[in-house]
Amino acid sequence: MTSASTPLATVVLAAGKGTRMKSDLHKVLHPIAGRPMLEHLLASAKELAPERQVVVAGHGREQLEKALGARATIAVQEPQLGTGHAVQQAEQALSGFEGDVLILYGDVPFVRTETMRAMIERLHAPDAPAVVVLGFEPEDPLQYGRVLAHDDGRIAMMVEYNDADEKQRACRLCNSGLMAVKSADLFDLLGKVGSDNAAGEYYLVDIVNIATLEGRTCAVIVTDDADEVGGINSRGELAAAEARWQAKRRVQAMADGVTLIAPETVYFAWDTQLGRDVTVEPNVVFAPGVTVADNVTIHAFSHLEGATLECGTSIGPYARLRPGAVLKQGSKIGNFVEMKNAVLGEGAKANHLSYLGDAEIGSNANIGAGTITCNYDGYFKHKTVIGERAFIGSNSALVAPVKIGADAIVAAGSAVTRDVAAGELRLVRGEQLVKPGWADRFHDAMKKKKAELKK
Repeated sequence: MTSASTPLATVVLAAGKGTRMKSDLHKVLHPIAGRPMLEHLLASAKELAPERQVVVAGHGREQLEKALGARATIAVQEPQLGTGHAVQQAEQALSGFEGDVLILYGDVPFVRTETMRAMIERLHAPDAPAVVVLGFEPEDPLQYGRVLAHDDGRIAMMVEYNDADEKQRACRLCNSGLMAVKSADLFDLLGKVGSDNAAGEYYLVDIVNIATLEGRTCAVIVTDDADEVGGINSRGELAAAEARWQAKRRVQAMADGVTLIAPETVYFAWDTQLGRDVTVEPNVVFAPGVTVADNVTIHAFSHLEGATLECGTSIGPYARLRPGAVLKQGSKIGNFVEMKNAVLGEGAKANHLSYLGDAEIGSNANIGAGTITCNYDGYFKHKTVIGERAFIGSNSALVAPVKIGADAIVAAGSAVTRDVAAGELRLVRGEQLVKPGWADRFHDAMKKKKAELKK
C-alpha cells in the first residue's frame, strides 16, 4: 500500500503542565493570531484526512475535552513519565487501527501539512523504515536531543541531550520530537522502552534506537525552517511565535496586493481575508472572522472582528466593527463609530460618533453624528430598520424595535420610540423656553455675590 491509500491516525501530546506559562489556561489553548495553538496544528493535520485523532492529556484535560468535543479522543497520561509513556496512553484509542501514526506535539503548532506528508511518504519508501523522525538544524542547538545520521538520512543513533557526550552534542542535527510510525510497529517498540536514563523517564526516541539494534532502518527527514518545529513553553516564546506569524502574514498580504502603510503596526487573525487594492493604515487590528473585498480603505486605529466589508467601503479612523457588522458596497463608517450585528446599505454613511447595533440600514441613508440605536432593554436585543435614503439627524436615539421609512427625516436631537413612515419628518423635542435678558441678569447677580464674598 502507498501512503496515499494507507489510513492515518494522529497522536498529539499535550499532557505537560505548562508551568512556565503561569496560567490557568492549558498551554496548548493559548492563542496565536486569535486561534489556539492546538487548533493551528489540527488544521494542518486535517488536510491529510486522518481517520482517528488522539490527544494525550494530563493536567487541564477538562479544558481540552471542552475545546475539542467529539473531534478527538482524549487519552489521559497520569502520572507523566515521559514522551514514550505518553504515546502508550493512546493504545486503547487506536485499538483495531491499521495504518500510519503521526506523533505530534500540541505546543509545536506550525508544522506544515507538506512536512507531515513528507514524513508519511518517507515511511513508505523502498527501504521501509520502522520510524521516520523529523529533524532540524537550529542556529543554536541548545539542549535538544541529537539525531546521529548517515548522509543518506538513515539514523545511526538518537540521544537526549542529558545523556549525550561532548562529541554527540557537537552534532547540529536535532530531534523535533515528531515521528511517523506504522501502527503495527508502534506499540511493540514502545513496550521495549525502559527508563534507564538521567531523567528516569520513558523516552519516545528510544523506539528508534531499539528498532536500529534489531537491524531495522530508521530515517530522518530535515525541515529547512527551524521555526516550523519551534516549541512554545512560556509567554515570551508565545509572543515570539506571534511576532513570527504576523511578520509572515504581513509579507503575504503585501504580495497579494494590499497596501500596509506601517506593516509592523498591523495585526492579522489566522483567518483574515483581504482583497486587492486594500489600504490599511497604521495600528489596525483584525480579530477573527473578517473578510475584506477589493478597494477598501481601513483608516488608522480601527479594530475589526467578525465583519464583512464589500468593495469600495471605508472605515475609521478609530472605528470598531464587531461580529455581524456588514458594510455593503460603497458605504462608509467614520471616526469613533461602532457597529455590531448591523448592515450598512450601499452608499450609506455613518461618519461620526455613533453606535449601530442590531440594525438594518438602507442604501444611501445618512446617519448623523451621535446617533444611537438603543437595542438592549436589559433582557433582550431589538432591531432598528432604517429605510433607503433616510436622514437621521445628529444626536438622535432610535429606541428599538423601531422602523424608519424610506426618505424619512428624523430631526436632530430626537428620541424616536415609534415607527416613522416613509417620507415623514419626525421631530421629538421639548418646547424651547426663551427668557430674554435672563442670562445677563444671572451673570450680574453671580458676579456681585462673588465680589461680596471676597471682602
